[in-house]
Amino acid sequence: MTGPADTDVPHALDARVVVYSREGCHLCEAAEAMVAEVCADVDATWARVDVDADPALVRRFSDMVPVTFVDGRQHDFFRVTEARLRTALGSS
Repeated sequence: MTGPADTDVPHALDARVVVYSREGCHLCEAAEAMVAEVCADVDATWARVDVDADPALVRRFSDMVPVTFVDGRQHDFFRVTEARLRTALGSS
């Protein structure tokens, strides 16, 4: 899921985890809840970016949200798995 083009995506506030999502998306809400829980537990920063606020992000992600980045690299899309996110953040 990662590749050189992943670094082209703007990231919010230097957060370790960034969730690109949109309002009214049930998968986005679930992903954000999981990210918030895990990040609070491991003391990692996270941010939400509304893809609909930026035409470039709409073109990039279209309906493929939520998209989760960890440390600037694409980590997941659609669903966030707790164990996988913990591993990516260095605490399993």
